[in-house]
Amino acid sequence: MYPSHAARRGRLIAAVSGLVLFLTGCSAAQQPTGGGASQQAPQQGLPNSHVHGLSVNGETGKPLLATHDGLFDLSANPAVRIGPGHDLMGFTAGPDQGTLYASGHPEKGSTLPDPLGLMRSTDGGATWEPLSRQGASDFHALTTTASGFVAFDDALRVSSDGKSWQKVAASFVPAALAGSPDSNVVLGTTAEGLQRSADGGRTWTLNRAAPVLRFVAFVGDNDVIGVEPGGAVHQSRDGGSSWVPRGTLPGEVYAIDASSGSGGSVRVWAATSGGLLESEDAGVTFRPHSPS
Repeated sequence: MYPSHAARRGRLIAAVSGLVLFLTGCSAAQQPTGGGASQQAPQQGLPNSHVHGLSVNGETGKPLLATHDGLFDLSANPAVRIGPGHDLMGFTAGPDQGTLYASGHPEKGSTLPDPLGLMRSTDGGATWEPLSRQGASDFHALTTTASGFVAFDDALRVSSDGKSWQKVAASFVPAALAGSPDSNVVLGTTAEGLQRSADGGRTWTLNRAAPVLRFVAFVGDNDVIGVEPGGAVHQSRDGGSSWVPRGTLPGEVYAIDASSGSGGSVRVWAATSGGLLESEDAGVTFRPHSPS
């Protein structure tokens, strides 16, 4: 029998209580963004400030924001909600076009179990189907790798198919997890430093040479963008082993994503207290996102 929702929630709150200052503190001071003025009216603010994740389609540039009140398409002006208003906690894109994975809690009035376990959408978030651990897991951190899934509820877990899960012996609580469908390298951000796995999340090593990051996002199998709690941006070209500083994000950062740009460049998006910002130079400069 699964433990009660109250018991699971209590354990999770206890596990993450040590991360409170790490998650919420040290916001970067407000400062101008680089990159020049946009030709269209920039998006002012986000449709919901209770943000849990960001995914930007590398081919279309369409940004999707996972929030406490559902999934929002930020390419529209104003932003529009896609699908139901579930509280989407863990959120990540799959390797196939239009495939998304999420966890969290059902919207008010829903007949779905609470928590949602692992859910999948194959139509860009319009509809969702349950995959596993309904009523058992509220994954607050979730990512995909070449060998499957890595997620955290009250424990770190891995799965090859999103249906059968194995618990991993790990002594840390990740604030965020990031992987790539092209690699088995997984990164986990913690208050103690960056945790790195080279085998799809099954074993981990603390990278003491890395900056203390809050958010990480892969581009392909080796390029990674990382953001400190204070907004400083870093880049790794070797799967998170070594890092170089780039620029600084203004305001409070809620989520990031990254993808390949033209000519081998790296594009970065950040959902912040000032709205959605984007960079075409691996986070050296940022400008407001310009929705259509």
